[in-house]
Amino acid sequence: MTAATGVGVHAVPGPGDDADSDASAIERSWADPDVFAVLFNRYADDIHRYVARRLGTEAADDLMAETFVIAFQQRRRYDLARTHARPWLYGIVTNLVGRHRRAEARRLKALSRVAGTAPAESEPLEDRVAARVSAEGSRARLAGALATLPARNRDVLLLIAWGDLDYTEAAEALGVPVGTVRSRLRRALGGSDPAALHDETEETDRG
Repeated sequence: MTAATGVGVHAVPGPGDDADSDASAIERSWADPDVFAVLFNRYADDIHRYVARRLGTEAADDLMAETFVIAFQQRRRYDLARTHARPWLYGIVTNLVGRHRRAEARRLKALSRVAGTAPAESEPLEDRVAARVSAEGSRARLAGALATLPARNRDVLLLIAWGDLDYTEAAEALGVPVGTVRSRLRRALGGSDPAALHDETEETDRG
């Protein structure tokens, strides 16, 4: 992947201390726009992976680039009190995904059908194959369940399960209170353990 138009590529320092924080990079980019590439290099792969899981690789290429173009354009409005920009970027990309709700639902339903029809009879009866068939069944159930969720509950669930955001970060990304995130997540999971779901959703990328 390459940086979006207008964003150069620099060597990336580690984000450990305040001088190298996301907020510091954004502030410095006001005077030197090329510094904004630090954000791209830190988070572009994560954003791309998140969108690819939701909409497919082709859409991920476009939406990842658009996310950083929008972030670059809005960088002077960023709250510098927020050291880490990751939730901000996930909020932008989630809004972009929102323009593709129907495509996402179609993709999930298709995945549910395809994964659910994986034949077991033609495979050798080995442990490796048995594990694969089990994973296919999990993919089908998960995709089917995701397709039926209200959009706002799906966003919360996938920001946590696929974006690896915690409750506070998800709330920041969506611009809602943490209590709302917890409530939506409970409704989405029907009382299931979010940690267990995170492990299961990893199967949607495999195969």
